[in-house]
Amino acid sequence: MPSDVKIAASWKEKLDNEFKMEYFEALSEFVKSEYKTQTIYPPGKEIFRAFDSCSFDDVKVVIIGQDPYHGPGQANGLCFSVRDGIRQPPSLVNIFKEINKDLGKPIPATGDLERWARQGVLLLNATLTVRASTPGSHQNKGWETFTDAVIKLISERKTNVVFLLWGAYAQKKGEIIDRSKHLVLMSAHPSPFSADRGFFGCKHFSKANDYLKSKGLKEIDW
Repeated sequence: MPSDVKIAASWKEKLDNEFKMEYFEALSEFVKSEYKTQTIYPPGKEIFRAFDSCSFDDVKVVIIGQDPYHGPGQANGLCFSVRDGIRQPPSLVNIFKEINKDLGKPIPATGDLERWARQGVLLLNATLTVRASTPGSHQNKGWETFTDAVIKLISERKTNVVFLLWGAYAQKKGEIIDRSKHLVLMSAHPSPFSADRGFFGCKHFSKANDYLKSKGLKEIDW
């Protein structure tokens, strides 16, 4: 990995064995060489931003995305999120529309979801890096194995976490979650191609909060 990568201590400790595995070392070498020779998103220091912004102990909600955004200045290490001042991508616009309909909250000016991460929402892409303008370019290099291990770790070591699985890809990735001790909410993906087929009206944000409240946990200010 690039040398300036940041990750919260609680994750570092729990994922230490994963980082030492052969597949991860190969992935690391691949990612390093890509950053040296290509334009890669997000910036190197933000690869693990999802983990740096939300410690293992704080995780209450997990949202699973697929690839980071591959346009200039968009990806910031949190799935569905873009940095301040960047136009909100269509899926994020639809997420905010659903929150507005579900909870009556105004649509925010910024698409940076750091504020969610700080409250315990792990915004996890299945693949943590991507080549500029080339979606899927870093798939099947080892990232999916790593993020499966993260989901398994949360499922096994924590209780009462809400998993939001939007679209077939996230739902397949979430098959390893223990549904007897966590809440799994599934719907269509918020992309404009599918949002009308079950994402709009899913009320996942109020349902997540109702569940957290029922377990004596603080709700998320979406």
